[in-house]
Amino acid sequence: MIVVVDNRELVTNGYKSLFGTEGVSSAGFGVDEFRDWVETASDNDLSAVEAFLLGDFPERGAFTRLVRSRSTAPMIALAEAKALNSTLDLFAAGIDDVVAKPVHVKEILARVGAIRRREVAVDRAKTVVDEICVFADGRDAEVAGQPMVLPRRERRILEYLVANKGRRVSKQQLFSAIYGIFDENVEENVIESHISKLRKKLKMRLGYDPVSSKRYLGYGIGV
Repeated sequence: MIVVVDNRELVTNGYKSLFGTEGVSSAGFGVDEFRDWVETASDNDLSAVEAFLLGDFPERGAFTRLVRSRSTAPMIALAEAKALNSTLDLFAAGIDDVVAKPVHVKEILARVGAIRRREVAVDRAKTVVDEICVFADGRDAEVAGQPMVLPRRERRILEYLVANKGRRVSKQQLFSAIYGIFDENVEENVIESHISKLRKKLKMRLGYDPVSSKRYLGYGIGV
């Protein structure tokens, strides 16, 4: 999920619509609303955020400290016009990237991916659970030594399960990670359909189902 912050509803609604056309969930906040949300949101809700897109508002520099205290997701600032001093101030405040408007959402997503790849290079390039290898740099997961091309939502479920290997995650946690925590137009039970399809594909490749599930406890890999 991409979180867009700007006091202009035209901006937040516009980006939400554009991200939606790319199959990416998003949420829009006004500045004060966003501050309250970051301070009170659960860790599970914040873990669903893939990046923060900050519009042009005076408190932006200070917001980076608030965001970073709760999340490691990339922060990208939108600039109404190119200004060297302003850009340098934003980088000094902890912003990961600054882009001048107008900018296509595909470029924003590409920049988010690039930031995450740099972070992964420092941290780890992949996570392995038995015969499943998930990459954090945008590559398709490898299952039984071969790439497995999955629809976006099934792929995100697999990535989330592997990232939480060894413990169970609830259907609500998966829903938040895939659809965003504010999408009221999608039934939570749709997650069961995505997981069912994913499990069938994994079983076909591996010969067994690596995803375990327990009623009331949730789903897990390597549990």
